[in-house]
Amino acid sequence: MRLPVIQGVIRRRVLVNYRIVPDVMQAQLPARFRPKLHGDHAIAGICLIRLEEIRPRLVPRIFGLSSENAAHRVAVVWETDSGESREGVFIPRRDTDSLVSSLAGGRLFPGEHHHARFNITEDLEQLNLRMQSRDGEASVRVLGRFGGDLPATSGFSSLAEASAFFERGSLGYSATNEVSRLDGLELRTQHWSVEPLQVEEVHSSYFADRERFPPGSVEFDCALAMRNLEHEWHSADDLFV
Repeated sequence: MRLPVIQGVIRRRVLVNYRIVPDVMQAQLPARFRPKLHGDHAIAGICLIRLEEIRPRLVPRIFGLSSENAAHRVAVVWETDSGESREGVFIPRRDTDSLVSSLAGGRLFPGEHHHARFNITEDLEQLNLRMQSRDGEASVRVLGRFGGDLPATSGFSSLAEASAFFERGSLGYSATNEVSRLDGLELRTQHWSVEPLQVEEVHSSYFADRERFPPGSVEFDCALAMRNLEHEWHSADDLFV
């Protein structure tokens, strides 16, 4: 699926990250993908992103749309049909408060979106976010404060190491209702800068599902935040698995 270049502002993007036993994570992936490891663990999580002034390139900002969005994502590697190694993220589920995105996603632009309710209180110091999908299949809760350091329990040795790991995950492939086809989308930012989010409370119904992730197979690692970034979305070729 091809769409025109879409541009706008990432007003706030939070990556909530988990360490997962690789074999357990592999069972949740299309066969073409393998988990991208950091140390001995797969890395997966939730991208919580507020988008503003979203519109095709050259369209004035005044006509842009805003939305709150959540994407469950897994860092992955794979090989192209020509044998080239690639890396990015696999997105098993997307949720949004935008009716336009939920109706048009997977049709007019890549990525099928489920409609959801977001309840958010935030300022320059803290974030209090709840998300509940309309179909009852997904819920997220995050409470935290911006700044500080990574948790002492994080598998990343420094903020720079964590930043570099996630910066390479700009190419995403989303699940569609066609089991063998994934929608591709690439995020391009004019600059990349992250800060920690010190999490006081976190819950994801996806990662709390004991059928997917047995006890002891998944553990919260860290959360990173980005704010006020100009960006573009570019289509990528569909991937067939």
